[in-house]
Amino acid sequence: MICIPITANNAEDARCDMEAASKVADVIELRIDYIKNPDLERLLANRTKPVIVTNRPVREGGRYEGNEDERVAHLKQAIENHADYVDIEHDSIHRIMSAGRGDSKGRTKIIVSYHNFRETPGDLMNIYQNLCRSEANIVKIVTQANTITDNIRIYQLLRNAPKPTISFCMGEYGIVSRILYRRFGSYLTFASLRAGKESAPGQICIQELLNTYRILKQDKHTSIYGLIGNPVSHSIGPAIHNTLFREMDLNCIYVPFKVDNIADFIDTFKSLDVKGYSVTIPHKEAVIKHLDVLEPMAEKIGAVNTIVNREGELIGFNTDCNAAVRALESVVTPEEAVKGKKVTLIGAGGAARAIAFGLKERQASVTIINRNHERAQALAGEVGCLSMKYDYPRAFETNILINATPVGMFPHVNETPVAKDKLRSDMVVFDTIYNPLETRLMRDARSLGCKVVGGLSMFIYQAAAQFELWTNRQPSLELIEKIAIERLSQKGG
Repeated sequence: MICIPITANNAEDARCDMEAASKVADVIELRIDYIKNPDLERLLANRTKPVIVTNRPVREGGRYEGNEDERVAHLKQAIENHADYVDIEHDSIHRIMSAGRGDSKGRTKIIVSYHNFRETPGDLMNIYQNLCRSEANIVKIVTQANTITDNIRIYQLLRNAPKPTISFCMGEYGIVSRILYRRFGSYLTFASLRAGKESAPGQICIQELLNTYRILKQDKHTSIYGLIGNPVSHSIGPAIHNTLFREMDLNCIYVPFKVDNIADFIDTFKSLDVKGYSVTIPHKEAVIKHLDVLEPMAEKIGAVNTIVNREGELIGFNTDCNAAVRALESVVTPEEAVKGKKVTLIGAGGAARAIAFGLKERQASVTIINRNHERAQALAGEVGCLSMKYDYPRAFETNILINATPVGMFPHVNETPVAKDKLRSDMVVFDTIYNPLETRLMRDARSLGCKVVGGLSMFIYQAAAQFELWTNRQPSLELIEKIAIERLSQKGG
């Protein structure tokens, strides 16, 4: 079930929001700790969906600062008015249960809740067992995720929970547990009515859950795919791949994994049996030693952007290489083919590695430059090409200029890796960034008459190749482009 919390600060707005939420939610949480004088009888009288009444005190992350007796009295009043659920904190549950719940017909289900806004503690099962002793109908444990692997501890708790349980992680690291609540086994998940109406960190808007993540289609058999990176919040990958899954009627979901420690992530998430990953900054190289097999091109490049899980064996691929060359060749004529052309490649990370090896295979004359010259030298040595210092006067005397760094990426859209006065009208300029669709480097190059290609083309080709590796199905390039442009336009990119 999906529950939308009502966080209005007055009864009338709360009533209006309840009406709007009823159209899309399975359950509504009425947060009366946000309301000065809640008229519970009126608010509950006209409900069309089940309602959870919550009066969360400040000590548990809520807004109620008043007298404890009055706070509990409001919850007892909710029971008397036959609220469908009442959420009561673990340290106050005895005040409801010892009073016989005030509901002789037992219409109201009691949720006993524990919130930890600091961490996901190590003794989750002990906490859970203590909550179960309250004899409440439903147990709720919500914790702060300080790392992506905290989600797996919640997953393991839910797998072993003997009674209905609501559990997930808060914060950006915890978003996956909110999205994958059915796979995890949570009784419900929470979604905000709209942006600005969140009741806890990391809460996703209901439209995002329904449209991007198709959460109503999710079940215990849904195959999980996702993006490994940091940051990941800007990615349009979920919109792309989830739409493709929908169009091809595949029971799959693609989610963002914000990962700091790649070794811990790969090891811990094996228990979730994720079927495939996209890999982005900064893990394309570091992930290699945690995989079981590398396909030849990925091994040669020394960078992986795609992982396929084949019956527990993690296999690394690189779809960036061919995607980058295809994108570049889309703007040059056969006569201008990259063979023999001077190419200056800015960057020495995973994407730069893939492009350098791809161009070297096509017999381009590649020079790598990077702010960290030692990294440029190291990559040039592996590829078998030249390197130059960033400030070398002739560094940008080239036929093709490629930016494979994040400089100019949203939100830093006014930055550029190359000053305009270093560009020439006869250059081909390729920026691998796709958000924004047109970077400052691209605008500068276009104004001088350069042939320009953006990162969207490369993104489309590599995303399509990833999807085919995962599913053995060829996606529509036109559909990927359409979704990408729509999403990037919405993001202001």
